[in-house]
Amino acid sequence: MKSPFQVLLNLFPRPFLIQISLLLRPLLVFAYKGKTYKDPIDGKTFSKFLPYGYEKQRPNVLSPSTLSLERHRLLWLYLKQKTNFFTQPQKILHFAPEQAFYKRFKSLKHLDYTTTDLNSPIADVKADICDLPFETNSFDSIICNHVLEHIEDDEKAMKELYRILKPGGMAILQIPQDLSRAATFEDDSIVDQKERAKIFGQYDHLRIYGRDFFDKLRSIGFDVEEVDLTSELRDSEIDYYRLAKGEIIPVCFKPA
Repeated sequence: MKSPFQVLLNLFPRPFLIQISLLLRPLLVFAYKGKTYKDPIDGKTFSKFLPYGYEKQRPNVLSPSTLSLERHRLLWLYLKQKTNFFTQPQKILHFAPEQAFYKRFKSLKHLDYTTTDLNSPIADVKADICDLPFETNSFDSIICNHVLEHIEDDEKAMKELYRILKPGGMAILQIPQDLSRAATFEDDSIVDQKERAKIFGQYDHLRIYGRDFFDKLRSIGFDVEEVDLTSELRDSEIDYYRLAKGEIIPVCFKPA
């Protein structure tokens, strides 16, 4: 039997759920107050996190305050600990801006921060990732997370990301990953939404990326670092921040 969270995720459009969750957030913060787990994005602690997932529910992963998931908290820690993102003036392009990051990144005065998406109401520029309206070599950094699995021609999208990134620039391209797979799995013959959700995790996902994802990025021209930040953390820290142990952050650089 599906939990109430799964029913909501499958019944209502994501923008509507985001609006509702923002209204409920103060209540969630109060209901889940405690010291057991910490969201590093805002520094708040909780007795537990909420469950999340369209098909398979992951318990204790959705932060009551920022509504961040494992990947968001992992990226925040990486940007804080391993980059100059929070100190160095730079021009940033953020695809499909996540609620956990949007206002925080926008408030950083040293960032020239632009958001883009085809449908998001908070995107500064409405654009197709496969045909972007930006000049070549425009951005110092690009954040494009959990987008490519939705794109039919992901190779064309990767080439556009490479084109608009400045030489020496960094692109973080997180995706849902199954590192037990050597090769990415796609099957366009599966058209039923329920069946696609069962196989791909969401009805609008077009593939399950395997380990070959990193080499595909390299074939475009990127220098790719497969960063496992959790390998540098104690198990107690991974649990405290509610991270996914072994999750790889694809950090891509355009050669200077």
